[in-house]
Amino acid sequence: MTRVLVAADSVVVRAGLAAVLSMSSTSTPVTVVDSATGATTLAQTIANLQPDVVVWELEAPDDQALSALSNLDLSASGALAIVILVEDPSGAWTAEAIRSGVRAVLAPETTANELVAAVEAAAAGLVVLQADLAELWLNDLPPSPRPNPVLLQALTPREIEVLQMLAEGLGNKTIARRMSISEHTVKFHVSSIFNKLNASSRTEAVTLGARQGLILL
Repeated sequence: MTRVLVAADSVVVRAGLAAVLSMSSTSTPVTVVDSATGATTLAQTIANLQPDVVVWELEAPDDQALSALSNLDLSASGALAIVILVEDPSGAWTAEAIRSGVRAVLAPETTANELVAAVEAAAAGLVVLQADLAELWLNDLPPSPRPNPVLLQALTPREIEVLQMLAEGLGNKTIARRMSISEHTVKFHVSSIFNKLNASSRTEAVTLGARQGLILL
């Protein structure tokens, strides 16, 4: 049996959440042990009732809410799982809530089935995010640096000069004229550049060359 404590400032919301959870039919029965009015009484109610999960509807995803979560000291609460219902949290706010020990962040309009599933998952130690919140969170993360591709063989100064002209969008005839060499020699240099950079097109060769710092775009 999963013992759930419901918390919200609104008595109507508390009653609604308690009703939804009490009527759920799951493999692990859910029992609503009590309800709390919000942050001011939540810590003491948790200490008194020792619930497995707290379903907490927050007024807004602000610093005050994060401070209230931090004050619960979830790391010292053992297996206690917190499921948050909050409107339009940012990715950064969601990340901070998860760091504070929250197991699930859901929108207030979450369906009854989704809420019950989140409570079960949180009680089992899983972290639950709705798809749009997870996407926001990922968008706020800095992109992972991609390692530069390994240069198979160093380009000669002449090949780098040709690569720079490829970056300028010049054709073989123009490159040949500028370098005072034959068009056949230009083709030879281009082929060698492709092989050394492991590129299959001029665009890819230019991109790889720029990434390696061989040319400027």
